Amino acid sequence: MPIRPGSWERWKREAGYPCALPRAPLIAHLLREGITRLQSAGIEEARLDAELLLASACELPRANLLAHGSDPASPALARRFRQLLERRASHEPVAYILGHKEFYGLDLMVDGRVLIPRPETELLVERALGWVRDRSPSPHPASSSDTRRLRVLDVGTGSGAVALALAANLPLEVSIVALDISAAALDVAQANAARHHLEGRVRFVQSDLLAQADGPADLMVANLPYVAHHEWPALAPDIASYEPRLALDGGPDGLECIHRFFVQSPAFLAPGGAIVLEIGWRQAEAVRQMAQAAFPASSLDVHQDGAGLDRVVVVSPSAKAPITAVG
Repeated sequence: MPIRPGSWERWKREAGYPCALPRAPLIAHLLREGITRLQSAGIEEARLDAELLLASACELPRANLLAHGSDPASPALARRFRQLLERRASHEPVAYILGHKEFYGLDLMVDGRVLIPRPETELLVERALGWVRDRSPSPHPASSSDTRRLRVLDVGTGSGAVALALAANLPLEVSIVALDISAAALDVAQANAARHHLEGRVRFVQSDLLAQADGPADLMVANLPYVAHHEWPALAPDIASYEPRLALDGGPDGLECIHRFFVQSPAFLAPGGAIVLEIGWRQAEAVRQMAQAAFPASSLDVHQDGAGLDRVVVVSPSAKAPITAVG
């Protein structure tokens, strides 16, 4: 006797059998779920972050996600993505979740031991490379013998971002020493140097600012803590709750470390040298006064970041200027 249409499905329902296996979610469905979850958690760049996390869970480049949007997601993949999603919904930075961050063409390992490299800090690297370029008769610093005697100090290296970016773009003969007070941060920086085969280019030294430096240096670059205490409550939770306070806290006025740096720097800067320093956007005038107290005949140029905010200063003491320290 032929089975009437629908009777088999009805029999399965009555017998307690599922009519169909549950469908696996598609990659595109997981992405929509992720965007919604992050938006509800107040994450500003919810779509970008969801795409980065999903790409990581899928072990795909982010650019390939759309091409795989109709692919089914395995239960393990969906579970992995949702775990990453909850970490981001708690405002843990994406860079810490993924374990790396791109900076000046280098993919750097990062975690809670170090500050996450910012795009605006690339301006610090550009100004430092520009200083080398300006003092070289060749338009290509890497080919100029004039740069071979240069010695560079990176003060407050953190993940090693600035020192390694300089090492990757300056000739082999340039000596680079990277200093940081945190032994844990130096471990990350050394791992990044090995990751990019630059371990022979940069020497890492644990030091409170310039205390363990051996001068003189032709160029000093520094990205020191410059967040003032009164600014701390306004910081995004991604920063205040996760990034190391040691790398951010500049004291009551945000200038404590910078002031100490200028106190120490006259003893370590070679005649004709320069200092390239990242600052807070309202600190240029105060930093100008510190620089002129340390190097009375110095010139100071202020450079703006992509948002038009004061971000990097270049201090150029005169080779003939008297060197004085400030208290």
